[in-house]
Amino acid sequence: MATMKPSKKPEGEELSPRAMADYNSEIDAIREKEFPMLQGATYLDHAGTTLYPKSLIDEFSEDMVSSLLGNPHSESSSSQLSTRRTEDVRLQVLRFFNANPDDYDLVFVANATAGIKLVMESFREQEHGFWYGYHKDAHTSLVGVREAAKGTHRCFESDNEVEEWLDEGTNALPGENSLGLFAYPAQSNMNGRRLPLSWTSRLRSSKRGTYVYSLLDAAAMVSTSPLDLSNASTAPDFTVLSFYKIFGFPDLGALIVRNESASVLQQRSYFGGGTVEMVLCGKENWHIQKHGYLHEQLEDGTLPVHSIIALDSALNVYERLFGSPERVALHAGLLAEQLCNELDALRHHNGSKVCQIYRDSSSSYRDSRTQGPIIAFNLRNKQSEWISNTEVEKLANIRNIQLRSGGLCNPGGIASALDLAPWEMKRNFSAGHRCGNETDAIGGKPTGVLRVSLGAMSNMQDVKTFIGFVEEFFVDHTEVPRRTEATPIRGRELYVETLTIYPIKSCGGWAIPPGVLWDVRAEGLAWDREWCLVHPGTRTALSQKKFPKMALLRPSLDLEKGLLRVRIRGPVASATPNEISVPLSDDPGVFQTCDDRHSMPTSQVCGENVLAYTYASKQIADFFTTLIGAPCTLARFPAAVAGLSTRHSKAHLNAPSKDRSSSQPPKITQRPILLSNESPILTISHSSLNRLNEQIKIKDGKAAHASVFRANIIVAEDPASSPGSEKPYVEDNWRSLRIGYDVTLDVLGGCRRCQMVCVDQHSAEKNEEPFVTLAKTRRKDGKVFFGVHTALTVTQRGQVARIRLGDRVWPTG
Repeated sequence: MATMKPSKKPEGEELSPRAMADYNSEIDAIREKEFPMLQGATYLDHAGTTLYPKSLIDEFSEDMVSSLLGNPHSESSSSQLSTRRTEDVRLQVLRFFNANPDDYDLVFVANATAGIKLVMESFREQEHGFWYGYHKDAHTSLVGVREAAKGTHRCFESDNEVEEWLDEGTNALPGENSLGLFAYPAQSNMNGRRLPLSWTSRLRSSKRGTYVYSLLDAAAMVSTSPLDLSNASTAPDFTVLSFYKIFGFPDLGALIVRNESASVLQQRSYFGGGTVEMVLCGKENWHIQKHGYLHEQLEDGTLPVHSIIALDSALNVYERLFGSPERVALHAGLLAEQLCNELDALRHHNGSKVCQIYRDSSSSYRDSRTQGPIIAFNLRNKQSEWISNTEVEKLANIRNIQLRSGGLCNPGGIASALDLAPWEMKRNFSAGHRCGNETDAIGGKPTGVLRVSLGAMSNMQDVKTFIGFVEEFFVDHTEVPRRTEATPIRGRELYVETLTIYPIKSCGGWAIPPGVLWDVRAEGLAWDREWCLVHPGTRTALSQKKFPKMALLRPSLDLEKGLLRVRIRGPVASATPNEISVPLSDDPGVFQTCDDRHSMPTSQVCGENVLAYTYASKQIADFFTTLIGAPCTLARFPAAVAGLSTRHSKAHLNAPSKDRSSSQPPKITQRPILLSNESPILTISHSSLNRLNEQIKIKDGKAAHASVFRANIIVAEDPASSPGSEKPYVEDNWRSLRIGYDVTLDVLGGCRRCQMVCVDQHSAEKNEEPFVTLAKTRRKDGKVFFGVHTALTVTQRGQVARIRLGDRVWPTG
């Protein structure tokens, strides 16, 4: 069978604190020299991809500039060099896994998923189809193969089910007595649990072994552990892996095939590139496939020669830096054990556990046969409520801690760990949960997990940093509430201190001048967020989260000339204009033409598809592309176009009717919005900002300017109010605001904050504050809040509603 080599200790060392300290010192020295990208960063996503060392890139670069490499499908000397180097690396990789080239062939593919697809394509073309069985811990790349099995497939929901099946203790399923494929991961990419490699041997020795082949997804396991394929008689028929998970570079994968099992992969009908000896087309269709090595028949087209040759450097540098996979397995496993134990020991002041860790109690981080260096978990607050994984990841990003959250492309493992029945997962989907969105818990259960994973270059400081991070933000050591409820609103005078619109989504704001009456519409303040910058390829709206320089773009309205002007704050290249303008009128002549409105390309704004008109001018696209540093152009989502304004405020802000006297079910009020994230108008209190900055200064942090919160309205206490009359966070209890004498805004709920508030709107620099302090003082239900969402009250829609600076504000609570 394919066996794991025993987890050997580093030569001459014992598993003692001193030995670990010495080895960690070695890793620290390696990191300083080889991994400059880790300066100030804590990388805990090695299960996604590990990191490449500097000397790998240096060695590969030197190799490239000193070698003349041609397309291998030729007889020139440069082409033959490419062929020779490719075949040499193929042998090196087989030796890395103790695979004798007499027993195996290695097919280069893009990644492990591509290897799985290649196997699937061959089985799909069998005359009578095939049966497919897979383990519930499988990555989605393995799960997806079932769709090619045309209904004759089975998901094994436990190890015991597999054991019984291998012992032939269960009846065969329909189609199982024909050609079959049994697939499973060597290691769960969710929690690092390692599945028995002996299954492939037992399958081959059973009656089913004559017609059921085995497919092992080794991608997660080989990232930190050796795979020994020295015994071909018991090894998997097909093994897939990705090299970037082992070496960090290159982005390449492999399918390793037992020669005795190769014939089943030779049945596919497709051919391409150099996989054929001769092809006729036209009057007669005929071809002859190559009949040499299996890889010659399956490697379609020109191989990624340079990536394959990079493996030569990767293998050499890996051995020079880390010694062997066994040594990496020991090091990463002991670090993971330390991290897991410390997370498990965390307690709130009331004794409740902070971390819910999902792992098999029978596995051990010290035994690489049973457990890889991955920890999957969720966090709870002191009331044992789930803490939002999205908020954890936002704070981690602020502290430059890289981890993974969500479903991890492991549906079976997630469902099992979180005890989610199929109906619950379908309900979650219907409720809006999608992979990668912020729906963290539904029905009292999380929808995903947090995952940290360690690798060859991880060190003890990574462990300490992450534990310190969790303790700082998510362990409650106090026995008093973090903040008190706001007091009733009586005898206090408030006024509109600032009015700001943001004509271009995620760009700078424009302050409404004093004395100007400004229209308030159902979708927000006039001209607010009607434009956005979109990527021309993906049609996704750009955001300051990814492009902080957008803060330096300063739109302004020239109402006299009917123009939106955009300037850049700060110096620009001499060839770049410092201003560009577009008409405020909805002139169809400035947009890209489309014969049919229904065939207009949609743009992605906050995960929604919207119809936005894109400006046709190359000058406009070049202006924004140059200043942002990414391909983009300007698009418009105007309020005045009938049927185009189809977005609405987020579901949790479409508040039920306030009429509590009615016996009828509350009606959900749809609030139209343009390109704002969640609601028509964002309002904050100056008193709350002052309190926040007081708390920031206590920790010697950088005070937050009001602009980072990108509010439309800032209300403040009348300067004539008596000292001490400020009531920070009183807006938490507001239900509505009357501004002036004839405008009423409904308060829809608190504004959930992200790390975008850390972008300085004057310099575009990123800071830790104010999000760090907000996370400690303004977190509720696992989410961070500051300010409130507001909207023109429904009864005033269609009426002329205007406000201006200095207007009195009367809140109701």
